[in-house]
Amino acid sequence: MGSALVHTLSQSSAFAERVRSRNYDSDNEKGDGPISLAEDWKMMPEVKAIKAQGDKDAVKGRRLGVTWQNLTVKGIGADAAINENVISQANLPKIINEMRRGAPLKTILDNTHGCVKPGEMLLVLGRPGSGCTSLLKVLANMRDGYASIEGDVKFGSLDHKEAKQYRGQIVMNTEEELFFPTLTVGQTMDFATRMKIPYHLPSDKTNPKEFQRETRDFLLKSMGISHTHETKVGNEFVRGVSGGERKRVSIIETLATRGSVFCWDNSTRGLDASTALEYTKAIRAMTDIFGLASIVTLYQAGNGIYNLFDKVLVLDEGQELYYGPMKQARPFMESLGFFCPDGANVADYLTGVTVPTERKIREGFEDRYPRTVADIRAAYDKSPIKAAMSAEYDYPNSALAKERTEDFRESVQYEKDKSLPKKSPLTVSFYTQVKAAVTRQYQIIWGDKATFIIKQFSTLAQALITGSLFYNAPSTSAGLFIKSGALFFSLLFNSLLAMSEVTDSFSGRPVLAKHKSFALYHPAAFCIAQIAADIPVILVQISHFSIVMYFMVGLRVDAGAFFTYWVLIFATTMCMTAFFRAIGASFSTFDGASKVSGFMISCLIMYTGYMIQKPKMHPWFVWIYWIDPLAYGFSAILANEFKGAVIPCVGANLIPNGPGYTDLAHQACTGVGGARPGATSVTGEEYLASLSYSAGNIWRNFGIVWAWWALFVFVTIVATSNWKSNGGKSGFLLVPRENQKKVARATKDEESQSHPAVAVSEKKGLESSASSSNETKVDDQLVRNTSVFTWKNLTYTVKTPSGDRVLLDNVQGWVKPGMLGALMGSSGAGKTTLLDVLAQRKTDGTINGSILVDGRPLSVSFQRSAGYCEQLDIHEPLSTVREALEFSALLRQSRTIPREQKLKYVDTIIDLLEMHDIENTLIGTTGAGLSVEQRKRLTIGVELVSKPSILIFLDEPTSGLDGQAAYNIVRFLRKLADVGQAVLVTIHQPSAQLFAQFDTLLLLARGGKTVYFGDIGEDARTIKEYFARYDAPCPPESNPAEHMIDVVSGVLSQGKDWHQVWLESPEHKHTVEELDRIIADAAAKPPGTSDDGFEFAMPLWDQIKLVTHRMNVSIYRNTDYVNNKLALHISSALFNGFSFWKIGHTIRDLQLRLFTVFNFIFVAPGVIAQLQPLFIERRDIYEAREKKSKMYSWIAFVTGLIISEIPYLCVCAVLYFACWYYTVGFPHNSNKSGATFFVMLMYEFVYTSMGQFIAAYAPNAVFATLANPVVIGTLVSFCGVLVPYAQINVFWRYWIYYLNPYNYLMGALLTFTSFDAEIRCAEEEFAIFDPPANSTCGEYLRDYQQGMGARTNLINPSATSGCRVCEYRVGSDYLYTLNLKNYYYGWRDAAIVVIFVFSGYSLVYILMKLRTKKSKAAE
Repeated sequence: MGSALVHTLSQSSAFAERVRSRNYDSDNEKGDGPISLAEDWKMMPEVKAIKAQGDKDAVKGRRLGVTWQNLTVKGIGADAAINENVISQANLPKIINEMRRGAPLKTILDNTHGCVKPGEMLLVLGRPGSGCTSLLKVLANMRDGYASIEGDVKFGSLDHKEAKQYRGQIVMNTEEELFFPTLTVGQTMDFATRMKIPYHLPSDKTNPKEFQRETRDFLLKSMGISHTHETKVGNEFVRGVSGGERKRVSIIETLATRGSVFCWDNSTRGLDASTALEYTKAIRAMTDIFGLASIVTLYQAGNGIYNLFDKVLVLDEGQELYYGPMKQARPFMESLGFFCPDGANVADYLTGVTVPTERKIREGFEDRYPRTVADIRAAYDKSPIKAAMSAEYDYPNSALAKERTEDFRESVQYEKDKSLPKKSPLTVSFYTQVKAAVTRQYQIIWGDKATFIIKQFSTLAQALITGSLFYNAPSTSAGLFIKSGALFFSLLFNSLLAMSEVTDSFSGRPVLAKHKSFALYHPAAFCIAQIAADIPVILVQISHFSIVMYFMVGLRVDAGAFFTYWVLIFATTMCMTAFFRAIGASFSTFDGASKVSGFMISCLIMYTGYMIQKPKMHPWFVWIYWIDPLAYGFSAILANEFKGAVIPCVGANLIPNGPGYTDLAHQACTGVGGARPGATSVTGEEYLASLSYSAGNIWRNFGIVWAWWALFVFVTIVATSNWKSNGGKSGFLLVPRENQKKVARATKDEESQSHPAVAVSEKKGLESSASSSNETKVDDQLVRNTSVFTWKNLTYTVKTPSGDRVLLDNVQGWVKPGMLGALMGSSGAGKTTLLDVLAQRKTDGTINGSILVDGRPLSVSFQRSAGYCEQLDIHEPLSTVREALEFSALLRQSRTIPREQKLKYVDTIIDLLEMHDIENTLIGTTGAGLSVEQRKRLTIGVELVSKPSILIFLDEPTSGLDGQAAYNIVRFLRKLADVGQAVLVTIHQPSAQLFAQFDTLLLLARGGKTVYFGDIGEDARTIKEYFARYDAPCPPESNPAEHMIDVVSGVLSQGKDWHQVWLESPEHKHTVEELDRIIADAAAKPPGTSDDGFEFAMPLWDQIKLVTHRMNVSIYRNTDYVNNKLALHISSALFNGFSFWKIGHTIRDLQLRLFTVFNFIFVAPGVIAQLQPLFIERRDIYEAREKKSKMYSWIAFVTGLIISEIPYLCVCAVLYFACWYYTVGFPHNSNKSGATFFVMLMYEFVYTSMGQFIAAYAPNAVFATLANPVVIGTLVSFCGVLVPYAQINVFWRYWIYYLNPYNYLMGALLTFTSFDAEIRCAEEEFAIFDPPANSTCGEYLRDYQQGMGARTNLINPSATSGCRVCEYRVGSDYLYTLNLKNYYYGWRDAAIVVIFVFSGYSLVYILMKLRTKKSKAAE
């Protein structure tokens, strides 16, 4: 809307009409025209000015409204879906049977109805899982992903199909924040506002740029985040704005769409109370002035926010319990018998009426209040409120609605660029979209400069290395194979770099889906922008690569030839980049895309024409050659190099040669393609023809490569246009197949326990006695703590580009046993930073001041003895809830406690956190797995089971929860504190009831300055008195927590420096004295907690056992991952086997033997690409939480990861061997086949350890995908295949060749498979020449065959003309040229491969250790 602000209304504003029709509140009518409830909002004058400007320009209003009736929504999936494991997925009969029954449908919304007219705001209340988000999605016309939607939804008088083309006007702000993390807030907002500039500007704006700039500044200012303009948005891994600020960016990005119907899904999550209220006022003001329809779901809405709405809708389990005026909601529920205490949050009261543990019953209603959801709904259906509301449902058919809808259509059309088709939902012209998207693409690249620079450096390094490998290739027959290798490598390396497109495609996808729903741009604009950004990047990359490579190898020194090479490499790289991007775009999951891209690259490489020359290809696969863009590129650069050349035969290719054989008349070429019988040289054209290439096709091929490029771009655009944001399926639990029976048992037990007929009094008695006995049991087991935790003069500074920035400024305070401390402040005041510093979680910056336990410095076991619940809930997604808790308990409770006792304590915590119903379900990811609130409880549980002995830190444990859940968690923390635990909590929007649970408060202002520290007092009396003394009294009805934040940083700050006020107050003086006293006291007494002197609670061996077990279970349940590994091995083995089907015995077949073995190496990149993201995800979990709480050592982590892969690698080796070895026709006797299998098995470990050590040190997955081609490319280049040992440059030959695992791998495999193979030359492979007159061939060649030609085979020694000589007799003669001189070399190499397995795995340990940074302690 924000900018919308061209959005306007005709003189009879919808708002005035709405106020007149408000029969239920007369106190708003003052007789002087309508007054918005948000009249006091700071930006109101700007909004009104925009409105007035619109009236002046006579712009039609865009007032739609939404009406829905009998709306029933069903989703797929029961409450729980089964997660198969590696073995259970093979149980086909069971799975087919389950599929035949079809997925059960779950009713998400049941017969709901309502009407939000223009200028009205509806608040949708409900606990998590009651269907609020689904209702908003349907009302925002986002219907994807639901099984069925029945009923009638009207936007104005449009039905949902007609509304499709106005998707940019009916928008929803979802709970997730999806952004490009490396863009700054300013860039993000520039882009969003640029896409919504109307074609006809308001008359006071001269050009679009000015309009866009004003809109952007207005939006940033409206949410109070103008100061973040230059800061990156960031995400969990990229440092950026604070969580609350990021939420506000997502709010204003939604406002930038300037829509007419807005759905806001829990948009205040992570905002502090005063910001949340500001946000609601902003929405209220814009709704009033522009006649929008706003539908909002909120958890923890304070009364200040609640009172700004017109209507309320209460949902529970998809049932509509109440829909009607906000003013009548509370009286209606009270009339049914539910008691609402004064000052309570009305929103929490309304959602609590269905929860037996939350609701309170009024006197006299005990035996007749409605007990179930159905009862309350029945009472509502009979009430006059429902009848009054039903009258609104024919609004869509009224003349007013039709007239407004017509105005709406005209207004949208008026703002739309003239070049767009009539049905298009977009606003600006396609050219503008592309221009903005290109700018953004460059900003993304610039924001992530590191990756870009790494890519360029790795390309240059690779060019230098490869250039030196193929250095100065001779222009004779000896250089043919080397030059072909160099040309092939030029194509291959740049194609492998392009593979990272697949990973990139998935990182930007959620953002694109969001922007598509906002109708910001056409997906084609995004694709074109990517290409536009590609061109310069690839040009730079190809240019320095080509110059280095071309001249080092010594290819034709001719300007025309060089530029032809350069443009061909450029075209092929563009084509392959488009190819991988198309693969990424066509798949919905990364796993699917990486499987296919890994397989495709191996097909394309094999059929380029380098490994298997075109004439040797088997007819059943030759079609791949014709559809392979690399083949066209290769054919063209080969023709470009060899056309018009004359290539003399030398060395082994000239028979006979050496001392005494210099007469060309009696010599001939052998083993050179295209050589005529008796010739001693070959022309470039003959050589090309033998490969079925031709110099005339160079430019034809160039054209074909661009045609492929165009096709891939087209596929990308089509696939991108069909991307869907996933919806409707979320919110189901995952049960691992092996726990299925346990879960079924648990639900049965629960059902049998509930007897609806128990009289209330009895039930109440039962509940209270059960809970009290339970509580005493729990209290007995909870840990009592006696240590005092203090911090004094704490300052924390970090380095930023603009100089040092102080995040905490001289903060002090303490937490004592039994004390529940709150840490509050506006967003970005440094609350999380303070917790991180106190909990020793910071690895950079400088910390000054003292942090003490019992007056003594922190011990080595401190991080383990203090629990820390992070704001982000990071867990191993494939563990169940119980497994996660047991894992934490077993590893973090002291080694002296027996195992049974630790596990028993887990039961206690599960009872305490009420997690019985989910203890056997997988944690999963949001969407499939635990809900936000369940995750939060688990995060707290994981810390509690470790029995923290000093204190517990919690960072925003209530953000994203509804009022009930938040209250449960804080009530539970209170219980812990009462037992004697010390607890320190940061909290954003506490309601008055929540706030009352805390003992002390540390209040911070921006910049980490203290504004108050001390007791809160009964009913917050102490704090109220403190602020009242300095002229900021708290009004009787308002929430003291919200009031303070408003005073310190919000609207009520009166321009005072509250930090200064605090420093001069008596309270501050008292705090300093008290702190010194506490420290002195504690230091004089013996310490409250004894330090066992161990860094970790458990010995290393136990850590390794537990961690390995968890990793094993996790991979066992990760069927996608395992299936991909297996599928990749089977498919590439069969493909390799059938491409090199039954290799023959000619000289050319020797090269095929070499290449089929060489191809086995290329199973690695695909598997590594899939293994690394998993490794890095695990490492992130470890580094973010488990390492910091000293759960287990990095040694245990690495060991677990390594061991869990081993069984699957063994299976993979068996599958590859079985599918490949026999199809190629290698020797069957067991000493050879067994040896081959052993080496293949070892290779599985070699490349896995390689992938893992790259991942262990890589900062992120994209970096790892860029490092892989460099490492693998270098190893492959120097293993003696692309360039035979004798021709490797001396600089490399004596070290890298011998340090290269692939050299030994190839050596061992070639020795075992080809040493004894006999060789029979094909007709064209013989060297045919005449001996001198009067001598036989045998006599003429006697000296030659005893010297240089000792390994040649003369077929007709007694002939006197037409001698026929074959280059080799058996395979060992050929292997001799590859530096494999004896059969025992095979076993020598196999042993060396085993050594590489161990060194590879030790590198994983070393690099992981180098990465592990120490936490900063206070100085």
